[in-house]
Amino acid sequence: MGTNKNLSIAIVVLFVLFAAAAIFYFTGARVPKTLKTGNFNTVTVEKGEVVATLEATGVVESENEVLVLSPAASIVKTILKEPGNQVKAGEVILQLQTLPVEDDIEKLKDQLEMKRNNLEKTQLNSQSTKLDLDYNEEVKRLKIVSLKAQLSDKEQLLEVGGISPARVEETKQEITLAEKDLAMLIEKNSIRLKQLIAEEKGLLLQIRMDEKMLEEKQELLGKMSVRAPSSGIILNINANVGEKVPADKMLVQMSDLSTFKLIGSVDEQYASQIKTGSPVYVTVDGDRLEGLIGSVTPMVENNKVQFNVHLNENNHPKLIANQNVQIQIFNQKKENVLRIRKLSEFESGKACKVFVVEGDKAVRREVNIGMAGNEFCEIISGLKEGEMVIADETSSFRHLNEFTINP
Repeated sequence: MGTNKNLSIAIVVLFVLFAAAAIFYFTGARVPKTLKTGNFNTVTVEKGEVVATLEATGVVESENEVLVLSPAASIVKTILKEPGNQVKAGEVILQLQTLPVEDDIEKLKDQLEMKRNNLEKTQLNSQSTKLDLDYNEEVKRLKIVSLKAQLSDKEQLLEVGGISPARVEETKQEITLAEKDLAMLIEKNSIRLKQLIAEEKGLLLQIRMDEKMLEEKQELLGKMSVRAPSSGIILNINANVGEKVPADKMLVQMSDLSTFKLIGSVDEQYASQIKTGSPVYVTVDGDRLEGLIGSVTPMVENNKVQFNVHLNENNHPKLIANQNVQIQIFNQKKENVLRIRKLSEFESGKACKVFVVEGDKAVRREVNIGMAGNEFCEIISGLKEGEMVIADETSSFRHLNEFTINP
């Protein structure tokens, strides 16, 4: 019975103490009436830009992806680089078996030697044949000249009656046949010469084709050492030592480090705010870069939405592959508005009370906030440009409409 009575007394005492403290607190009995200059911070009302952004994370990636294909069907001999390795242009990444190409080169060299030899023989044969043809034509011409001389003699004999007209007519016929024979021979010789020229051209064409094929094979031999076409980072090697690979198979996937983009991600709940073409800010090692959102991945993975960011300065020297960065995505932006640096109690579209410095006093005012950005808030009413607002916690002055600022 005594225990219950003591407990009741203790509860009453605690209640009285609590009530007294509440009265002391809410009546402002303990509130100071002054504040000393230098013991508080202020923010100044100004004109400027208010930006509301959505925070996202991003990773720097190469903007250009390079695929290296197998130059020919072969077998992977050695792999000299691994995914993740940085390579310079011209560095060997992997080596393919060169023996089949080397065999083809030797065969082509042998074929070329034979065809060049045949060309030389054809050219010599053409020269010999042309000499024979020219000689035969000359013989026919001389025969005609001889027959014409005979005809002249016989015509003179005919005039004096020393020969019969039949003999003269016979010689004329022989000349006619000889001239026809010469014309036919010239035509045949022309055809034969054209055939010889065609044979020579055919051999030359074959030789040029083989030379071109040999050049291609020799170039291919160099390509069997698969090299990086540009400086970059190897992303993937799609082959193993000893594996047989067909021509044009993708062997190496790498990134070109000349220009960069960002792969951003944000929580799924903000997916509706990620739109193609939206401007962004990215801070890289103290430098602020601007860009635009490109494509947005429609699929959600691990409650995240991914998107690309294309930077205006995609070759900025401080951009490094696989670098993690913070991305600020513009949701709203207002320019040349009355603004104040954002304080903890400021909320978009709401009113709040602040203390404004007026000479040696701090006067309480109601301020209407418009758009609340990341760093600044828009002032709709209650403040003027150039006025200073106490930025420190002022809850201890909440029951006062003003208080004195001591120097």
